[in-house]
Amino acid sequence: MNTSSPARIFNRLSFGTLRQWHWVSSAVCLVGMVLFAFTGITLNHAGDIEAQPVTTTLEVELTEGLLKTLHSRSEGPLPLAVRQWLLQEHGINTPATAAEWDGSELYLGMPKPGGDAWLSIELDSGYLIYENTERGVISYLNDLHKGRNTGTAWSWFIDIFSVLCLVFSLSGLWLLVRYAQQRPGTWPMVALGVVIPLLIIILSVH
Repeated sequence: MNTSSPARIFNRLSFGTLRQWHWVSSAVCLVGMVLFAFTGITLNHAGDIEAQPVTTTLEVELTEGLLKTLHSRSEGPLPLAVRQWLLQEHGINTPATAAEWDGSELYLGMPKPGGDAWLSIELDSGYLIYENTERGVISYLNDLHKGRNTGTAWSWFIDIFSVLCLVFSLSGLWLLVRYAQQRPGTWPMVALGVVIPLLIIILSVH
């Protein structure tokens, strides 16, 4: 005869589910937490980490056909024909975002994590200048941490990752509650995790 009460069965199921949520969220967040912890250190010491930017410059003239294509419009992104020519002839991948047209010149900024790029075209002569700057892996990872110029997909990833970190942290807190009686040092350690940052903020952050 089963003597387990419904409350005890529910408690066991809830506890088992909680542990599953905790380890699954920790497994999914593992690489992300390592990345964000590492880039937290590199951002905090950004002034001490020397970057060695590498800049590539291209100066070229557009063909008459491409120049006529540009003259046929005065706003919006680069024409597809120009974008395909840049990619096929020079390996430059340009986004389909709106450029700046001022009547005599076209300017397209292409910011990206860990670097920057831009191009300018004189609409009278078809003279094109392209410049691409790469600031290195650390700068790239720092920009991923900040979500700088990373696009919509990475922004969504950061939001989902943050929710999973909350699940991991809150389920861990509940597990601490469950095991606190067996581990007397639980709440003093939790209190330290609250008091230490508060003291630092109060005493040294102005």
